[in-house]
Amino acid sequence: MPSSYDIIKNAIETKKPISAIYRQKYRELCPHVLGTKDGRYQALFYQFGGESTSGLATDGSRNNWRCMFLDELTDVTQIEGEWHSAPNHSRPQSCVDQIDCEVSY
Repeated sequence: MPSSYDIIKNAIETKKPISAIYRQKYRELCPHVLGTKDGRYQALFYQFGGESTSGLATDGSRNNWRCMFLDELTDVTQIEGEWHSAPNHSRPQSCVDQIDCEVSY
């Protein structure tokens, strides 16, 4: 069975969305950057569906970026669907210090 890391890495490489549970909320996400920060694996996602503690703006909004710890993600599954992002995707991010994989544009 592939690990969450492997599923997220593959989703970045193939530009496919994933679904997962994070902090007891179902999320639909497009991962953009994967790596570590302070030695802990995390990723920068664009959330386009599901639930969110802070609420979701309309699809394409710059407010739907999420930085999440991989060890807090469960039920990670690659799903069918379109790739989602926002116009500010090229803005420098601070979610990941050591990048293992990132989406190419």
